Amino acid sequence: MSTAPRLTALDALHRQLGATMTDFAGWDMPLRYASERDEHNAVRTKAGLFDLSHMGEITLTGPEAVKVLDYALVGNISTVGVGRARYTHICREDGGILDDLIVYRLGETEYMVVANASNAQVVLDAITERAAGFDAEVRDDRDAYALIAVQGPESPGILKSLTDADLDGLKYYAGLPGTVAGVPALIARTGYTGEDGFELFVSPEHAVELWQALTKAGEGAGLVPAGLSCRDTLRLEAGMPLYGHELTTALTPFDAGLGRVVKFEKEGDFVGRAALEAAAERAGTNPPRKLVGLIAEGRRVPRAGFPVVAGGRVIGEVTSGAPSPTLGKPIAMAYVDAAHAAPGTSGVGVDIRGRHEAYEVVALPFYKRQK
Repeated sequence: MSTAPRLTALDALHRQLGATMTDFAGWDMPLRYASERDEHNAVRTKAGLFDLSHMGEITLTGPEAVKVLDYALVGNISTVGVGRARYTHICREDGGILDDLIVYRLGETEYMVVANASNAQVVLDAITERAAGFDAEVRDDRDAYALIAVQGPESPGILKSLTDADLDGLKYYAGLPGTVAGVPALIARTGYTGEDGFELFVSPEHAVELWQALTKAGEGAGLVPAGLSCRDTLRLEAGMPLYGHELTTALTPFDAGLGRVVKFEKEGDFVGRAALEAAAERAGTNPPRKLVGLIAEGRRVPRAGFPVVAGGRVIGEVTSGAPSPTLGKPIAMAYVDAAHAAPGTSGVGVDIRGRHEAYEVVALPFYKRQK
């Protein structure tokens, strides 16, 4: 039996704006409103407004909430200060990545984990199971929040016009409670676009009011509504991994070039420690395929799963590919054999439906904003 997709609190508004909707991780979400290229360029040069209410929020409270997270996740959450956030992974016992997450410390004994929409239930189940025996409560807060993001160089000015919160003092990967356009919100300086920006966690009944206030405040600054399609090209240019593409249960954080998120020095055991110690050793002595950037010499666009080739043999696989509005060329991320991973390696191509198209190997990210 098919299940109807879930709707965010902004669903009717998206349809009024003429959005093309798509089923994403069981949610009906806006793919684009008009031109995805225009939306992408607006975020790079002005600002874009995103509905991210499909993300999965999980709250942990209690005296041992941080101990749960240090055991359940690979990061050292006990070093996160109140009001700060941390990017980390949750792994299986064999070291495979279940999801990549952001953990916000909201108070002395209160934390919020934000999981990808496609993995929210898996992450909730895993954390709940791993919390057994600890003095902490795990709460499914997916229905408690709508999440609106404003991203792009004009986003601080737009948000400042609607709040008296100290945005200038709000660092990257930090969050603070405040009001935006009179709406109570957790204001976080995080994002998935490579630009400066904010994510606003609010009660679903305030979502439409807040979206409309941001839209009005951004009228003179070039703010446009932006869908999931441009979010994907923005994160690809910024070299940010997408679960199910660059990250999977078949890969450890070390395979994905993200071994830095694994903190062996933290106190106590954590799920996957032994397997990840072995993966770290392998990565240091006999590295597996490495994640690299590829820029097309021609116009044909590579897609996930396409083989990367050199010297007549397959040396890797594309994980994400798309036309890059900023570079004006097709780009891709791919896992390739270490021997072909150095930037500038010659003779590398992508097999696009039987034709080997030439690609340049480059270091990630493709795009980095000017501070």
